[in-house]
Parts: sequence; structure tokens; C-alpha cells
Amino acid sequence: MSDALYNIPLTTINGESTTLAPYKGQILLIVNVASRCGFTKQYAELEQLYQDYKDQGFTVLGFPSNQFLYQEPGSEAEIKHFAEQCFRVTFPLFAKIQVRGPQQSALYAYLSKHIEKKRWPFIPWNFTKILVDQQGRILKRFPPTTALAKIRREIEQLLQTR
Repeated sequence: MSDALYNIPLTTINGESTTLAPYKGQILLIVNVASRCGFTKQYAELEQLYQDYKDQGFTVLGFPSNQFLYQEPGSEAEIKHFAEQCFRVTFPLFAKIQVRGPQQSALYAYLSKHIEKKRWPFIPWNFTKILVDQQGRILKRFPPTTALAKIRREIEQLLQTR
């Protein structure tokens, strides 16, 4: 297991410095989120995935980004309030970041370097999902249009290999 992923400095939605070290050994679904996107309703499905599998070694990690049509313009406090009040989100949220381009966060730079490229951009839009296994391997990238049922099956397969 490579520790590089788990040592990348991050900031929580509450402004606290952290890394992904607390999630080492878990299956991760890393998602760039936005409050004013057509896919925002996926917050509810992501929360359901989190609730269903959090006690089995799975977590969803939400990373707000304002890069796509400025669909996440709020402050961290506003983002947190929106996610908690509108979708009852309890999975970890982090400070707003850039997911691509010259100001790309260290996390997304690492993810983009270590995943197979397709014909479309690494992060084409909000609610792109990246699945990381228990060993820290970046397995798959799912576009925002991917049915959460498909991602659920992938998570269940990984949980069976524990």
C-alpha cells in the first residue's frame, strides 16, 4: 500500500488541517460536489451509500469545487449547511478545491496521475466519482451520469474481498 495518497495535506470543511490517513485501509469514493448543479440530488444517494457501508470499511469523501459554471459559489460554512440541511449529509466534506487546471489541488493531481486516462477529461463535471480500494489503489473513475447502483455493486465486490 502506498502511503503517498494518505499523506496529501487537506483541509476539512471546518477549516482543520488533515490528510486521508484516517481512511487508510478503507474503500473510498472521492467525489467533487457542487450545490447548484443538476447532479446535486446525488448527495442523497451518496449519503445512502455511506450509511449502508460505513460500518464495513467504506466512506464517501466530498470535495466541493466551483470550477464548472460556478455551481459552488458559497463559503465552506454555506456548503456545509446546504449539504446537511437539504440532504442530511454526514459523510466527510472538505474545503473547496480546484479539481483540474493550473490550480489543481494536490489530491486531484495525484488522482489524475494514477488513473487510466479515457478520451474525456479526468474530471469532466461535478459529481465525478473516483473509487479507491483498501490498499490505496485508484481503481475507477465514474462520470456524473453513472447510475449509483453500478457503483454500489463495485463497492460490494470490494467489501467481499476484505
